[in-house]
Amino acid sequence: MCRKFPPESKRDVVRVARRGDLSQAEVAADVDISVEPVRRWVRQAHIDDGVVDGQTSSEHSELVQLRRTLRRLEMENEVLRRAAAYFAQDSPPTMSYPLVHDLAAEGIPVRLTCGVLGSSPQACYAWRAAPIDRRDLEDARLINALIDAHGDDPEFGYRFLADELQRAGLIAGERQVWRLCSQQRLWSATVRKGRRGSGKLPGPAVHDDHLQRDFTAATTHQVWVTDITEHPTAEGKIYCCAIKDLFSNRIVGYALDERMTAQLAVTALRTAVARRRPTGVVVVHSDHGSQSCARTFRAVLAAAGLQGSMGRVAAAGDYAVMESFRALLQKNVLDRRRWRTRDELHNAVVLCIEHTYNRRRRQRALGKLTPVEYELAFTSPTTAAA
Repeated sequence: MCRKFPPESKRDVVRVARRGDLSQAEVAADVDISVEPVRRWVRQAHIDDGVVDGQTSSEHSELVQLRRTLRRLEMENEVLRRAAAYFAQDSPPTMSYPLVHDLAAEGIPVRLTCGVLGSSPQACYAWRAAPIDRRDLEDARLINALIDAHGDDPEFGYRFLADELQRAGLIAGERQVWRLCSQQRLWSATVRKGRRGSGKLPGPAVHDDHLQRDFTAATTHQVWVTDITEHPTAEGKIYCCAIKDLFSNRIVGYALDERMTAQLAVTALRTAVARRRPTGVVVVHSDHGSQSCARTFRAVLAAAGLQGSMGRVAAAGDYAVMESFRALLQKNVLDRRRWRTRDELHNAVVLCIEHTYNRRRRQRALGKLTPVEYELAFTSPTTAAA
């Protein structure tokens, strides 16, 4: 598997390498990569800072964005050209979904085509899933109008949306509008559903619990656990998503950001996959947070051949295995001083994980060995190299 490191992970390596406390070879050894990528990343950082000449990262990103924009414009022109011929027939078709389906087969995304033609991608997917009769067609037209009306005014309930349909010349009863709004989850943004309190209920688990509080692993790359913590600074909070291998308690992947988004968990998981390159099925155990339930996080799991796992809601014992690392980070980093900037705390967390926790701190549960020493002692050379 190709080792593609996320930009956040590269910046962390460059931070440590440019501080001068460790040589580039030592930094590369700490993160289990060769020294050449470290040199290349540091050189790119010098280019970005104007120290040496070359193409900066922003220029490269701008070039990529321009190519994507050009490709999108080309596809939009193709959609318009095909649509002009499609609706110019002697008997014009009543719907555009067959054209959307044909263009999707040629590689043009459904969402882009629907955006150009002014139709709904949701209704198009519903049409592709099952044959459409007269009632389905009428429902699709109403759903298009309801989605547009709800997008303009998210606080409108189904009664206000029914009035908007009548004003637009569409005939639909309130009960029919209620049914369609329930199917499409078009609810008023001002209505709280569920129990008292925040008005939010935890969503259904997207994975089964494959651990059942059995926090043991016979070898590396068998069970990973992940969690997100927050740490305050004078500039604001910084969030850290860490992934621990239960065999050696080693932090195999992590990511830090000033926002707790799904991308934070995705970056940590991609970093773990790039560094460890697991060959078998690895169980990744997480909580019910929106970051772990996001489609992007599940897509990375599926692409890497990993197995997701989730415990119960409001059961702290199902995720207690990460508490030791969280407590250590709290005691040895966060509580040592007041942090003025996010950058200072960021550097301290990276150094704690890579240089102290994984390679210098001995654990009694591991026979007074560090996580790296434990892996080298109790795994095969091939597995330990990963």
